[in-house]
Amino acid sequence: MFDRVGAIFLDRDGVINQNRIDHVKSWEDFEFVPGALESIRGLTETGLPIFVVTNQAIINRGHITVETLDDIHDRMLKAIRGAGGEVTKVYYCPHDNHEKCGCRKPEAGMLLQAAEEFGLDLTRSFIVGDAWTDVAAGQAVGAQGILVMTGRGRWNFVSCWNRFGLDFSAACDLEDAVLMIKESLRGNPMASTARLRNAFHMALHPETSLVL
Repeated sequence: MFDRVGAIFLDRDGVINQNRIDHVKSWEDFEFVPGALESIRGLTETGLPIFVVTNQAIINRGHITVETLDDIHDRMLKAIRGAGGEVTKVYYCPHDNHEKCGCRKPEAGMLLQAAEEFGLDLTRSFIVGDAWTDVAAGQAVGAQGILVMTGRGRWNFVSCWNRFGLDFSAACDLEDAVLMIKESLRGNPMASTARLRNAFHMALHPETSLVL
């Protein structure tokens, strides 16, 4: 019988690239989060397929065309490959909240689409995001959610705690999440890293305090 594999799902804005209040509407607006390229290379080493799942309502709001978004993603994937990483596919939802679609996170439609297309076991998968909606999308299909403190993560921690209690994980950034995922794949508990624990103490390291 065919043994389905898990996957790693990454939110885009705030995880791979810097969040912008006015949104990323061109490649010139796109700025990788420090360490993101190296982190994706580290995730590629796990052998699990990597997918980007991103809400992009700016399409249906008329702020960006599909062609421009595709160009941004093509350039992003080229940079990731150049750094030694590999993303299997990018999924995006163009819908706004009022459209009540099944793909806009916190709905799990993009994860389900990837599972159908690539024969994935979502219960053996991970999703990394900077918002409670990313964690919720993962929980809806049995994937393990990791909230990073980059992007909007710092302001979404309480929302995640209120919604999910202890049933989610947190990381300083994507680099931190890579360590947690690799530990989980080794069969170890996916506990928070020392770097994150240190960040919540009074004696913050300078580089860590910038994250939190």
